[in-house]
Amino acid sequence: MRSGGLEILHEDNHLLVLNKPPCIPTVPDASGDASLYDRARADIKQRHEKPGEVFLGVVQRLDRPVSGVIVFARTSKAAARLSESLREKTARKTYWALVEGAPLGDSGTIEYWLHKDEHANRVTIVREGTADARLAQTRWRVLQKLGAQTWLELEPLTGRAHQLRVACASLRTPILGDLKYGARAALPDASIALHARRLEFVHPTRKEALAFEAPVPPAAHWEPGR
Repeated sequence: MRSGGLEILHEDNHLLVLNKPPCIPTVPDASGDASLYDRARADIKQRHEKPGEVFLGVVQRLDRPVSGVIVFARTSKAAARLSESLREKTARKTYWALVEGAPLGDSGTIEYWLHKDEHANRVTIVREGTADARLAQTRWRVLQKLGAQTWLELEPLTGRAHQLRVACASLRTPILGDLKYGARAALPDASIALHARRLEFVHPTRKEALAFEAPVPPAAHWEPGR
């Protein structure tokens, strides 16, 4: 379903699941650009003829250049329970990435300590014990080799800033378009080829298992994933 420029994968009284386009912020930022959060609140207000302020809880975020499935909470109860699910790692996320080159091997698990430079908005791998460093764990496997590029599936076992972008860089296969982490060239739309493909979690009130998949953006570099 499409509404107000949004691709809605699922909606009920407690949840709003969207397919985020690349190159828009999840929440308002210093750019002043309209965020997915703002667009979703405006759409709910219009479609449901809501008086006053619309509640929408932010329980996860995707980096601005990243696309894919993302869930917002439409009630405070859902927000609390979804946040707990993500914090306790009972929710499962699967990403697709198109990367430069090919990693050694076909699958593996990467474990490292990350430190974020808030001023530069950049994350680096550091030694264990470094002040403010956080452990990151990522499973990866090759889905398809495409000549000079490789299509990877990534599963973050932790939820750290830029975790998957650093993971791909650590394999010496930076994500297409990700200049911050070693890509050789930008993509035409200024996105990076990282897509939140699938999100699995338990409904916060009905307690049923849910799974949502988001189609990749209509961009030439994603043609192998269609």
